[in-house]
Amino acid sequence: MSTFAIYLNGFVVFIGGLAIGAFLLGVPPVWIAVGALILIGIGIFSGVGKTRRRDKN
Repeated sequence: MSTFAIYLNGFVVFIGGLAIGAFLLGVPPVWIAVGALILIGIGIFSGVGKTRRRDKN
């Protein structure tokens, strides 16, 4: 499994925990979905930034 896949899987587990916590606090499901989508986008951007190989220039 690649480093990016491990990073993204961990981030998805993190988002799932936050979503469950928000649900238990009574946050409307629409806002939970919006927050989860935003966090998934941030996770992809940060995962690519942390795991991509640098050019040798």
